[in-house]
Amino acid sequence: MQTHKAKRVVITIEAIMQKRLTDTLEKAGVTGYSILPVLGGSGRSGAWSREGQISRASGMVQVVCIIREERLDGLLEAAFEVVDKHIGVVTITDVEVLRAERF
Repeated sequence: MQTHKAKRVVITIEAIMQKRLTDTLEKAGVTGYSILPVLGGSGRSGAWSREGQISRASGMVQVVCIIREERLDGLLEAAFEVVDKHIGVVTITDVEVLRAERF
């Protein structure tokens, strides 16, 4: 089966910033993404967990996008508009997809 090269971008950001991020991505032409809850982790400030939190405002989410390589710069510029001013991490990996026309 033939595969096609693409990029997987994962943006981990405070849940309260999710809508601002996805609105910004959509304005930049990013039409596909998935949003996943982040249950806990550890970073520069130490370990944290969603356990016991009353609202989702203090939690984190991951916005996952798979796009063609030629669209990567536009996505990153849009994401950086939001992530630059808030807690957030952006990772990029090479992936292969089966149906290139979807991305």
